[in-house]
Amino acid sequence: MAGQSDPHISLFSAEEVEFMAEDELIEIVPNLRMDPLNFICGDFGPFLPQIATQVPFWLAVALKKRGKCAIRPPQWMSVENLTQVLERERESQGAFQVLPFHYVEISRLLFDHARDDIPDMYMVRSLIEDIRDVRIHKVETSLEKFSGTSAVKIPNLSAMEVNIIRPFVGRALQAFYKHDNPEKIPDVDRPSSAQTRVANNEPRRPLRR
Repeated sequence: MAGQSDPHISLFSAEEVEFMAEDELIEIVPNLRMDPLNFICGDFGPFLPQIATQVPFWLAVALKKRGKCAIRPPQWMSVENLTQVLERERESQGAFQVLPFHYVEISRLLFDHARDDIPDMYMVRSLIEDIRDVRIHKVETSLEKFSGTSAVKIPNLSAMEVNIIRPFVGRALQAFYKHDNPEKIPDVDRPSSAQTRVANNEPRRPLRR
């Protein structure tokens, strides 16, 4: 695949990563009655007033913008849980706490479109930013210890964190591979054996006096 061979192609923009996160399911509480909605990705509904149901994030945002629902933040976004996650992230320098793969994008979408549905919104935002900063620092520390290998395994990274380190790791692995297997890497500055043979068979011109 192209993304596996070229680290630049495999790098997504923040908007593209957020777009992929919008397929995650989120719980909403509708304030209207509506028949099921049928999409290629699945069927959602029926929608009944004050009866919670799960829909893709993009649909939740669309309904929220029209004043048709409230969005329930996921349980991991509570102040209590985020405080515990932050403490554990700081205590365990070599490990990452388990968080949703798109925790950065999900929280950003909620802050942008449903801040009135988030209890203690400013505290939640501050905790998530602190968690993100601590995890990025741990990623950078892990990369400083990086050594040549055929694979890199850092469990529990999020989509944003993987997207940040993918280009560097891809180039580093390629550099280590070239260093360990120089005979497999073509040298464009060295003439091929066929060219050398042709050159040797050509008649030599007499030197001018």
